Amino acid sequence: MRNIKKQAPNNRPPKPAKKHDPRRQPGHNDEKSCTVPADGHLLDTLLTLFADRSRSTVKSWLAHRQVAVNDTPTTRYDQPVHAGDKIKINFRVGYKEFKNSQLRIIYEDDALIVVDKVSGLLSVSTDRIKTRTAYHILSNYLKSKDPAARLFVLHRLDRDTSGLMMFAKNQRVQEIMQHAWNEMILDRRYIAVVEGQPHPAEGEITSYLCENAAYEVYSTPDKTSGGQYALTRYRVLQGNRRYSLVELQLATGRKNQIRVHLKDIGHSIAGDRKYGARTNPLRRMALHASRLRFVHPLTRHDMHFEVPPPAPFRQVAHPHPETISATP
Repeated sequence: MRNIKKQAPNNRPPKPAKKHDPRRQPGHNDEKSCTVPADGHLLDTLLTLFADRSRSTVKSWLAHRQVAVNDTPTTRYDQPVHAGDKIKINFRVGYKEFKNSQLRIIYEDDALIVVDKVSGLLSVSTDRIKTRTAYHILSNYLKSKDPAARLFVLHRLDRDTSGLMMFAKNQRVQEIMQHAWNEMILDRRYIAVVEGQPHPAEGEITSYLCENAAYEVYSTPDKTSGGQYALTRYRVLQGNRRYSLVELQLATGRKNQIRVHLKDIGHSIAGDRKYGARTNPLRRMALHASRLRFVHPLTRHDMHFEVPPPAPFRQVAHPHPETISATP
C-alpha cells in the first residue's frame, strides 16, 4: 500500500490585490495621441476630445503632467492650442520635464522651439565659449530624443538680456522665417530699467545705426553714412527719480538697437556700461525680451508668447522705493 504524504496546510495570507491607479485607464494603451480640431484652450479641448471622461479625471491628467502639446509637457489649463496641434496623454505616468537652470522651454512643435533664457547665457557660441550657450543646451536636449535632430538659429539675444527667443528645428523653417522676417514677426517687445525719467513718457526714437571697429554700434542722422534705419517705440510704465521701467517695441531689429537708442535720449539701460550706464542696481543689464508674436511658418497661426520681467525690475523702478524694504 502506498503511503500518501499529506500536504501541510497553507497558512500564508493571500496576496493583496494590486492597488488601483486612478491614472491608469483600463482597456486603453498607456499613451494616446490626438489632433486639436479647433483653436481654443487646452482644458476645454481635452474635455471635448474625451467627452466620456469626467472633468476631474481630465484635470488630474494635467495636474500630474500627463499631457503634452506638440511634445512639450504642460500643466496649464488655459494654455492656448491651435487646430492641427498634436496632444499626447500618458494614462500611466507623467512626462519627464526638461530642466535647466538657465533655460526654460515655453513652446515646442515639429518646426520651432521657443524658450525663456536667463541673463548671462549666450545665445550661440563664440571663439572662447562653445558649450555654455542656449544653442548647445537645446541641441543636446533634441539629440537626447533623436540623435539625428538639428537646431537652426533664427535670431539672437545679447548675453546679458533675458527673455524670449526661438530656434528652428529644420533648415526649411529657418529659410522661411529669415526670408520674410519683417513680415512674419508681428510684435517684439522688451522691458528695461533705464536711468532717470524719459520725457516725454511715450515716443519714438529713430536713427541710422553703424558699427565701428571695436564692435560698438552708434547712431548717425541719415543713411549717407551707410547705416541701417532703426525705429524703436517706447512707453514709460512706472518710475521714480533714479529709475524708470520702460516698455520698448521694435519696429526694426538691428544689433544693439534698444541699447543705442536709449543712450541717444540720455537714459541708458541700468547696468549697460558699454552704452553709457553709470549705475548697476541689479548687477546685470536690465533688459528683458518680454513679448514675441509671429506667424507660424508652416501653419500660419498667430503665435503669441509673453514672459514678465524679473521682479527686481519693478522693485528698483517702484514709484515709492522706500516702501519696498518695508514689505515683508
